[in-house]
Amino acid sequence: MIRAYVFDAYGTLFDVQSVSAVTDAAFPGHGEIITQVWRMKQLEYSWLCSLMGDYQDFWSVTRRALTYTLGILGLQPSEQLFDDIAEAYNCLTPYSDAAEALAGLSGVGRAILSNGSPTMLQALVGNSPLAPFIEDTISVDPKRCFKPDPRAYELVEERLGVKPGEVMFVSSNGFDIAGAKRFGFNVARISRVPQADLAAELAGSGPLSASAFYRALRTQEEALGYPPDIVVTSLSELAAPPTQGGGREPISVTPQ
Repeated sequence: MIRAYVFDAYGTLFDVQSVSAVTDAAFPGHGEIITQVWRMKQLEYSWLCSLMGDYQDFWSVTRRALTYTLGILGLQPSEQLFDDIAEAYNCLTPYSDAAEALAGLSGVGRAILSNGSPTMLQALVGNSPLAPFIEDTISVDPKRCFKPDPRAYELVEERLGVKPGEVMFVSSNGFDIAGAKRFGFNVARISRVPQADLAAELAGSGPLSASAFYRALRTQEEALGYPPDIVVTSLSELAAPPTQGGGREPISVTPQ
């Protein structure tokens, strides 16, 4: 039975797209492309650092990804403006269903496992309405690697004292879902972008937007052979997903 729900932070509990208000205010007309490339490069740099054995914490990765993004667009912010844009990742907006979902899971452990550095997560969670519902916030920093490296997922048992089969890991990120499932967790995927809707958008005759390209790469299940155990469209479905008869019951997964 599940003893702990462990959530990814960026893109699962907190909306990474909410930085667009800051990026567009800083460079009007460029907000969308900055937001999407910045996030994709942020993740790419985390994987590169892990593969190269050259660990840099997520704050450094985030700032380097922003440097890359603004550089390819030929944008030259002042040092203060650059710092203000980067700070947006410490002030992300929680998804509207996050607080309700976490509150509904009272009685089991609720934690975050994130690539974020300890300082980033302290700011992100501490300044949000989700803080009262999170018992532990775990950064990958002690392992000096990023998800989906298996060493990052080891931190859950080390910190919470639960076996992988007793964990329901929750994420909307395909790479994280595959990594967590490969590690041995039970995995719930938050599917906020229906595949059929995305396919229709990508098949349209108009030009492909930066946000559509991002959704195509980062919001769908990876074809790596590690599917999630359950798929829900909202975090609030975790505590009591619909049953075939129309009622609601808590999730129970038998460890494999």
